[in-house]
Amino acid sequence: MKIAMGADHAGVRLKDELIGFIESLGHQVTDLGCNCSDSVDYPDYAIAVCDQVVAGQADKGILICGTGIGMTIAANKVPGIRCALVHDLFSAKATREHNDTNVLAMGERVIGPGVAQEIVKIWLETEFSQGERHQNRINKVKALEDKYAIHP
Repeated sequence: MKIAMGADHAGVRLKDELIGFIESLGHQVTDLGCNCSDSVDYPDYAIAVCDQVVAGQADKGILICGTGIGMTIAANKVPGIRCALVHDLFSAKATREHNDTNVLAMGERVIGPGVAQEIVKIWLETEFSQGERHQNRINKVKALEDKYAIHP
């Protein structure tokens, strides 16, 4: 699987630690930055990752900032992205099974690398539960996205 990863300055250490772990699981990682501790704007990295997912250049995306909140908000502005902020194992599994999320967000200041690795592993390995009720809900989210999309 191809995974696009991005982080701001507050998530760069966790991003860097997770890349090798994800590759050890057999996935290909594209690191879209940032690669420094200087203050940067998280939306720039969220959009870079989401653009790759929407374009089909990556199967899934992972975003990391201090709390994961900013990345989640920015990512969910992109049509076709279903990004979940996850800091526990149950949510990692549920968000894939029930919501078919294609982007995962985490906060480096909230969780450590061990928990982050477990979350990523579960999230990458869990399939969408293709039941009618879950798909109907995703279709309703897509309809909201279409309704409120700004068309030039």
